[in-house]
Amino acid sequence: MPNNPDAALLAAEQSTTRLQALEVLRELVGSTDAQFHDGQYEAIEALVDAGRRALVVQRTGWGKSAVYFVSSLLLRRRGAGPTLIVSPLLALMRDQVAAAARAGVRAVAINSANQLEWDNVREQLAADQVDVLLVSPERLTNPSFRENQLPELIRRTGLLVIDEAHCISDWGHDFRPDYRRISDLIEQLPGNVPVLATTATANSRVVHDIEEQLGSGVLTIRGTLGRESLRLGVLKLADSRDRLGWLLTHLADMPGSGIIYTLTVSAAEDTARLLSEAGHQVLSYTGRTDPADRERAEQLLKDNQVKALVATSALGMGFDKPDLGFVIHLGAPSSPVAYYQQVGRAGRGAANADVLLLPGSEDREIWQYFATASMPSEEKAAAVLNVLAGSGSALSTVALEARVDLRRTPLELLLKVLAVDGAVERVGGGWRSTGRPWIYDAERYARIAEARVDEQDSMVIYQDTAGCRMEYITAVLDDESARACGHCDNCAGTWFPAHVEAAAADAAGQTLRRAGLVLEPRLQWPSGMDRLGVAVKGKIKPEELLAEGRVLARLTDLGWGGALRELFATGAADREIEPAMLQGCVQVLREWAVGDGRTAGWSGQGRPVAVVSIPSRNKPVLVESLARGIAGIGQMPYLGPLQLEHGGPAGARGGNSAYRLAGVWDRLVVGTELAQNLASLGGQGILLVDDLADSRWTMTIAGRALRQAGAGSVLPLVLGQAA
Repeated sequence: MPNNPDAALLAAEQSTTRLQALEVLRELVGSTDAQFHDGQYEAIEALVDAGRRALVVQRTGWGKSAVYFVSSLLLRRRGAGPTLIVSPLLALMRDQVAAAARAGVRAVAINSANQLEWDNVREQLAADQVDVLLVSPERLTNPSFRENQLPELIRRTGLLVIDEAHCISDWGHDFRPDYRRISDLIEQLPGNVPVLATTATANSRVVHDIEEQLGSGVLTIRGTLGRESLRLGVLKLADSRDRLGWLLTHLADMPGSGIIYTLTVSAAEDTARLLSEAGHQVLSYTGRTDPADRERAEQLLKDNQVKALVATSALGMGFDKPDLGFVIHLGAPSSPVAYYQQVGRAGRGAANADVLLLPGSEDREIWQYFATASMPSEEKAAAVLNVLAGSGSALSTVALEARVDLRRTPLELLLKVLAVDGAVERVGGGWRSTGRPWIYDAERYARIAEARVDEQDSMVIYQDTAGCRMEYITAVLDDESARACGHCDNCAGTWFPAHVEAAAADAAGQTLRRAGLVLEPRLQWPSGMDRLGVAVKGKIKPEELLAEGRVLARLTDLGWGGALRELFATGAADREIEPAMLQGCVQVLREWAVGDGRTAGWSGQGRPVAVVSIPSRNKPVLVESLARGIAGIGQMPYLGPLQLEHGGPAGARGGNSAYRLAGVWDRLVVGTELAQNLASLGGQGILLVDDLADSRWTMTIAGRALRQAGAGSVLPLVLGQAA
């Protein structure tokens, strides 16, 4: 017994807290003999008794949510206000609310999916009937929430929890600018309010960044990252045909149900279609999947009603299925952190789970795109700031698009970055300048870009290492206790079959050779075109519209995508179309002509009787050879290209809709000879050929010019689509 009375009192308080915490934990997990994992009670004690700021970095399934639920109930019993949890995903919120309810924790959420419930949530908060409130980081930037609800929440908050805290760091694999707002939130909290940050995926650099944003005196609890339940492996196959063939051959033999990760949306959709057609119960799950369909797919996987979800990284943080049997990657994620986060979905409540990586030759190209997508451009940032500074009022993102040549998603991301840095703020009606100076941190962004390359190199080393895969991946994540697992393919020998059945490879090959995507016509002019000198607005006139078109493939597709990426790569020579690719286009035309059950043949427009091409400054030989080839096979006359005026289309690919339209307006015209040929056709349909569709405005303006010159329907045929 301590001689010091204060020490004795402290020891008694600590003993009482531990007993209370253990009681709550057992209620939470539904077990009368549950005990804390190493580090769990230490974190709870720091929050509840000491009011400290803590960072918990522990592997998936360790029980981070138990720390904040137990702490929340203990603090509530001591008279504290509700816990505020910042959580990044709707799926994560749903699981957290459900878990809280099982433990008797009154939890509610405010997010974009339950706006009709907000008034009820506010009433519950006012009546002190909420133990835990979950909000998305985006809520913190909402002007109404920030001004009307947040001040009272800050005043009453008993504990702040930042879930998936690696999102707070732009060194992390899943940085989200809205998370940077949390630093401002922490500064506004009373000094005695504890703060907890949790993540399963952080190396030392990310940990240090999070610690800096939490403030001084942070208690960091890091556990071992090794997962004994996971059996890792890498299988290198020749190409996409063999990788998909391997899935067709062996998916049914994988244990339980699982996740098949791909790097792109189109790869997920193509793979899910192939497996479904072969009789496998799978669903695709991507950023394009409707939210209701996502929730349904998650539940079907949890209930083992499907063998697998074929998913992009959209299925990640927060998805909780303890008995997930396997994770397969078609293509490697760009960093060990991202890879560890995804494989961590498996084996959480099961003794064994299989994890297999099937790397692809196209992985580095995809990594390169995503590595730079989240970093702001100094030129674009300056343009946005200048526009906002010169505006007398707030501007919406739609209004900004007519003033800055930047697409919606990167524009919104840039605005969030500028808002975090204090240069702009979101208010009712849009965005406005704060007048504060902003300096582009070129050195920091260069360091981040360099770190991204290092992470990519680490993933290549992971694929090639002869040592233990678990030891390598955890060591790269700065786990000081990293050690050999004893059961990965390098430790215990290859545990997975490598052969691909010939029939499966053939089926995969047929799927990859399958061609044809619908190219939707533009129906409406972008807003604000008058500011760019183009006097159009509203809907495009029916007599100027394109018909529905077709594309051979997306550049990101598993099949034709590889050949198209090579064709349009920077510096690639302009050459005549390959016979195989021309035949792929012919296949598209044949299927288009007869319809597919959903659309009538030739979109109900009638068979085109001639071919016209869009003049290309980059690939003139390719486009003309495609147009002539189609015309010859279809026994139609090739009428030649439209003419370029004023130097042809202006602006690079990738700009926003308004600027892309302005760049092509009045720059594609029907020449005299072409006009005469069109007149001789008596208003019949034209097949309009181009090499690459991006914004679709070039095709739209070319089709408009042809229709004004007397063409009937104009049906576009394009080799590749950018996304």
